[in-house]
Amino acid sequence: MQAFTVLTGLAAPLDRANVDTDAIIPKQFLKSIKRAGFGPYLFDEWRYLDRGEPDMDCSQRPINPDFVLNKPEYQGAQILLARENFGCGSSREHAPWALEDYGFRAIIAPSFADIFYNNCFKNGLLPIVLAADTVAGLFKELTPGYRLSIDLTAQKITKPNGIEIAFEIDQARKYRLLNGLDDIALTLQQADKILAYEAARAKRAPWLFASDQA
Repeated sequence: MQAFTVLTGLAAPLDRANVDTDAIIPKQFLKSIKRAGFGPYLFDEWRYLDRGEPDMDCSQRPINPDFVLNKPEYQGAQILLARENFGCGSSREHAPWALEDYGFRAIIAPSFADIFYNNCFKNGLLPIVLAADTVAGLFKELTPGYRLSIDLTAQKITKPNGIEIAFEIDQARKYRLLNGLDDIALTLQQADKILAYEAARAKRAPWLFASDQA
């Protein structure tokens, strides 16, 4: 998992509340569990004018010119500004996979659905909760080319005018992101203790570790 320390990137506004995970990545794309390749299908029903299916060549599909992520000025955006209850609906982990694969590293919103919020941290995305009026102010300021700097260590967002916005984050989740640790990598930090336990266990109960072969 890619570590998150400091990000300075283009922000894109998704001015919709209650964006559910089926809008983020529609159900027909859930057949794969590879964790990669979902970026072209992010917000599929909003980005394109036809129905998307797995393995389609999205470069040949008709796009919706009115959707924000299709506008030239928001190409390459790494920060998504959203409204309340982002990521509601089903608990599919494919939603943060699609956002990360598209290129987003952080999402700023007044609130997130709990499961989606947890899944973001497990996949290298930083979801930032700010007060609704603060988010509304960012929407008013955001124009094409608007860039934010996010310092996870300092827990602050710096706007183009230099004004800083502090944000809260659980320290265990912060540690995971700063060090690029998913669940497996976090567990493997205790590999020596795990091996020592297994060795001691084998001595106490050798029959549990006996080979099935004669």
